[in-house]
Amino acid sequence: MPLPTVIIGVDHVAITISDAARSMEFYGTFLGLDEVPRPVSFNFPGAWYRAGNMLIHLVGKAAADPISNRHFCLRVSDLKSSMAYCAAAGLEMTKESHTIPGIARFFIRDPDGNRIEFQGPSEV
Repeated sequence: MPLPTVIIGVDHVAITISDAARSMEFYGTFLGLDEVPRPVSFNFPGAWYRAGNMLIHLVGKAAADPISNRHFCLRVSDLKSSMAYCAAAGLEMTKESHTIPGIARFFIRDPDGNRIEFQGPSEV
């Protein structure tokens, strides 16, 4: 039996970070995401950022999660300039061997090794 309601979207993703200041520099300054207030009851390191109609929750822990292929995806309006920006910053970029018709994409990792996919139109 399916869930007895309609899923209307994804509200947020939560990722583990080990250094709040470093991660806030990456997500807020490097990626240019807008920080939004967290509830005052969240008395642990972290931050929330708006990415389109979704939030990214940075959750501070003593150690980062193990490196894996888990990821979230940011859709951008200009993938080519995003690639150039990440390359100029010295970030390692990878591409998947599996293609998606009409979509170009690449992956980077944040300072804690969390994998981030960037997607845009395939005219790259």
